[in-house]
Amino acid sequence: MANPKKEAAVAELTEDFRSASATVLTEYRGLTVTAMKALRRSLGADTKYSVVKNTLTKIAAKNAGVEISDDLLVGPSAVAFIKGDAIEAAKSLKNFQKENPLLVIKGGVFDGKSVTVAEIMVLADLESREVLLAKLAGAMKGTIAKAARTFDALRLKQVSEQGADASAVEVPAQAAPETTEVLESAAVDAPAAEETPVVETPVVETPVVETPVVETPVAEATEEKE
Repeated sequence: MANPKKEAAVAELTEDFRSASATVLTEYRGLTVTAMKALRRSLGADTKYSVVKNTLTKIAAKNAGVEISDDLLVGPSAVAFIKGDAIEAAKSLKNFQKENPLLVIKGGVFDGKSVTVAEIMVLADLESREVLLAKLAGAMKGTIAKAARTFDALRLKQVSEQGADASAVEVPAQAAPETTEVLESAAVDAPAAEETPVVETPVVETPVVETPVVETPVAEATEEKE
């Protein structure tokens, strides 16, 4: 009869493999209990870090349809079942290993495919999903803001042009309504001014009359008196 505890352990591991988006197998030889707790905290709530028996792990992986090389199931093993962001989990493992060289990353499975230690390190150097989404949101925000500024500029230009056209036609008529009404009223009430005809005065030429000069003989008049 099979051991109930082993059956329960295999069933739990099988479910862990099925629900995880990625798994990383490690060797924890030499790590203290305190260091193991720190590692679990660094991985976060979306990653389950469990110390496992190699034989049971191999059976559970097979039951879940996950292929794991026998080379990864050597020595004291612990598996990180990643249900959240695989990149963030890889970063946490890498950073923890820098401070705790006793942690050995042996390999794992990502999206159903086996990955090496080198590939896990490359994965750890990638930008996380949150960072990529933030950058994408920033880029989209910048594009939308730029488009909005362009639309506003076009709208203001159109309003300015329409305002200029309206001013050219309407403003003179509305500039001084009272003055305009007075002028129009005066133009209606005032009689039309008559044009005064210009009379040309004819120029009369006065004839020049020549008066004949009468000469009186001086000698004859003297003799008569005597």
